[in-house]
Amino acid sequence: MHCWILLGFLSLTLAYGVIIALAVTVPGTGQVCQGAGAVLITLWTLLVFFVGGQSKAEAFKRAGLQLGNATLGQRFVLGVESLSIFRSMPEAIISSRRIVMALMTRDDYVASLSRMKKRVFIMGQEVENLVDHPLVRPSLNACAMTYELAGQPAYADLMLATSSLTGRQVNRFTHLHQDTADLVAKVKMLRLLGQMTGCCFQRCVGMDAFNAVDSVTCEMDRALGSGYHARFRQYLEYVQEHDLVVDGAMTDPKGDRRLKPSQQADPDLFVHIADRRPAGIVVRGAKLHQTGALNSHEIMIMPTQTLAAEDQDYAVACAIPADAPGILMIYGRQASDTRKLEDGGLDVGNREFGGHEAAIILDDVFVPWERVFMAGETAFSGLLVERFAGYHRQSYGGCKAGVGDVVIGAAQSLARYQGTDQASHVKDKIVEMVHLNETLYACGIACSAEGKPTASGTYLIDPLLANVCKLNVTRLPYEIARLAQDIAGGLLVTLPSEKDFANPEIGPYLDKYLRGAAQYTTEERCRMLRLVENLTLGPGAAAYLTESMHGAGSPQAQRIMLARLADLEGKMRLARRLAGIKERPGQ
Repeated sequence: MHCWILLGFLSLTLAYGVIIALAVTVPGTGQVCQGAGAVLITLWTLLVFFVGGQSKAEAFKRAGLQLGNATLGQRFVLGVESLSIFRSMPEAIISSRRIVMALMTRDDYVASLSRMKKRVFIMGQEVENLVDHPLVRPSLNACAMTYELAGQPAYADLMLATSSLTGRQVNRFTHLHQDTADLVAKVKMLRLLGQMTGCCFQRCVGMDAFNAVDSVTCEMDRALGSGYHARFRQYLEYVQEHDLVVDGAMTDPKGDRRLKPSQQADPDLFVHIADRRPAGIVVRGAKLHQTGALNSHEIMIMPTQTLAAEDQDYAVACAIPADAPGILMIYGRQASDTRKLEDGGLDVGNREFGGHEAAIILDDVFVPWERVFMAGETAFSGLLVERFAGYHRQSYGGCKAGVGDVVIGAAQSLARYQGTDQASHVKDKIVEMVHLNETLYACGIACSAEGKPTASGTYLIDPLLANVCKLNVTRLPYEIARLAQDIAGGLLVTLPSEKDFANPEIGPYLDKYLRGAAQYTTEERCRMLRLVENLTLGPGAAAYLTESMHGAGSPQAQRIMLARLADLEGKMRLARRLAGIKERPGQ
């Protein structure tokens, strides 16, 4: 099929080239060329639509069908323009093993980041070669895994989806959920990636932002006639076409939490619209704790909380290229992060993969109107925050369970290396870790299976169960980590460095006295100890523990939602009925 489509393109290109040559060189042939060209253009448009989507097909047809009515010079320009539409289609469409999509490979993704001109500061120094920086590269590798697995047939059902916008195959991280099966597949995909990387792979926030913004803009349009929804979907089609990583940016600095945004001593402590222009808006402020910001192509700005009418300028949602003028990114420190700068790999624990967070400074960044999806509609700010938080709380039922699988595997391995795997109390602890981890996953699956469609057709998780999921995530990974440390023993925090093992004088002593069960090497034991250290105390703990506490909202935010959604009045009616208590007026 690939060969036939390519042959069709070549044949039509040749025929169309002849028509263009006649139109340019022979006066009076406009009508003849228009008739013949229309037939070829119709066939070519079908092929362009099949491979490149509706937008490219329509653009090609518009340019091509003007040929017969154009002047001599215009015919040449229009002909070249028509052909350039074909040439501008991503090479991946022609060369890919799947001709129906244009997904990036892992290498494509890394190369795309190399071409960007972001302004990033790490430890006080501006960094130009971001993709090879040792503090950043592990997190880039983790995000790149979302591309690598998408290219493997074994994981296609989880990693890929059919776009509801174009009908083409896309990476699930750019997909709008169309049913509960999509919601469930998302959780399974996130668990898989957590298992593969043992860390945060950073792409969830963008996916959750897409689905939240899609449904909310639809409801805004119906209420206000604003036109945001079509604008957002056009943007998302662009994201899908280019298979981009988008950082969903919600958390503002907030300043004095007792005050509203407009009451702050410094108005920039919440991101806001600083200027409105005919061509767009100018935004100013900062977003904190931005997971994967350095590895993103785009930034999706959203309001951080429900806003009142007087905070109109703070109700803003928009999409900005991550290297747009006025954007600065400042890398956030993690525990033991400088081990990544050392030679060797044992002391890092997870050498290949990791996460990162960054502060994003928005210093008067211009955003054209076609990338603005909320600009002052305070009545919908709370809904957008709630929808995004719901999706992101669902996400944690997948990714944290995946990393939990790694923690459990490391604890079981250490028990075996140390000869304690058959001890009854160790077995009980491992079983408890499994029970807690599967509880997280079960909550993620449950809120997905109970999802319902929104007005836009995009499916939303069950918000009550999603908040139950996240509230469990704020506690259970800590207990899993505690049990892993219990099984690991004190050597977890007293293990000498990799350089000590390499020292010819003291290395043999360490190898001798730190050996566990004879059938396993000292190095194997040390490597597993460092992995547990990474995940429960070191850089990996930033995502597995602290992010579990505060990501997608701190515990009190979930408790507030549970109190709102629990339908306590309905539960009391059930109790009164069974207790034989008659209903009173007003009950």
